[in-house]
Amino acid sequence: MRLMSSGRLHATFEFGDLRVISLRDGYIDMPPTRLRDEDGCALDQLPAAVPLVGGNLRLAVNAFFVTDGTRSVLIDTGASDVWHEPTMGLIYDALDEAGVDRARVTDVAITHRHEDHVSGLIAPDGSEAFPELERVWIGAGDASVFTGRLEPIRDRVVPVSEEVAINDWTTAIPAPGHTPGHTVYEVRGGAGHLLVWGDTVHVPALQFDRPNVSWEFDGDQSQARSARAALLERLSRPHHFVAGAHLDSPGIARVTPSGDGYALEHLAPPIG
Repeated sequence: MRLMSSGRLHATFEFGDLRVISLRDGYIDMPPTRLRDEDGCALDQLPAAVPLVGGNLRLAVNAFFVTDGTRSVLIDTGASDVWHEPTMGLIYDALDEAGVDRARVTDVAITHRHEDHVSGLIAPDGSEAFPELERVWIGAGDASVFTGRLEPIRDRVVPVSEEVAINDWTTAIPAPGHTPGHTVYEVRGGAGHLLVWGDTVHVPALQFDRPNVSWEFDGDQSQARSARAALLERLSRPHHFVAGAHLDSPGIARVTPSGDGYALEHLAPPIG
């Protein structure tokens, strides 16, 4: 995995014969009371190593575009304008900055149904953001999100209920817990394996070192904790990398065992 270029809203990596482009949709601030211990209670004390901005946790929001030069897949789409936050909805500018024509996007893979991951399928003006879209992959348990604003996309939804190849180098892997249909995507390139996840980790400064810490909005906190443990173990193998929706942008890193938890090594300087 080698950084090729970067800008304010994107970073492009060489991954064997693939290109992986991290796209920064922006950031959101959340209160630290969203973090939960194993009993489901808010953490009594936040470690000093966890940075706060104005008393809040600042969560990066990333999406990822992967291409072999012929076929491509966009994993997650950001928030568009649904949160009415000036710090969000930047994915379209990020795609432009990275030189990716939205008309090239025929396949979108959604990690889960929450607004900061799926809403970017529809642009702020109400049009479809990806005019040549053919398929939207999403966990079967989350496919019900395609109503209302997202209704025009519904006829192209491909529900994922088990491991399935979505192209020659990407496999959808169910990882429920955060939501019933939470799904991660394993990208296989000449340089190894890249696991693209959604809300497996929200606060990287804490949850790698203490993976038993969960998030208030994990629908099933015990199941989400188990999924995180399994994915972190998988990522600790040689030649495995992670691309995380809420890892500090650009959000691509290595994971190694460290004490009772794991350590995160970012592969590029922060953007944004």
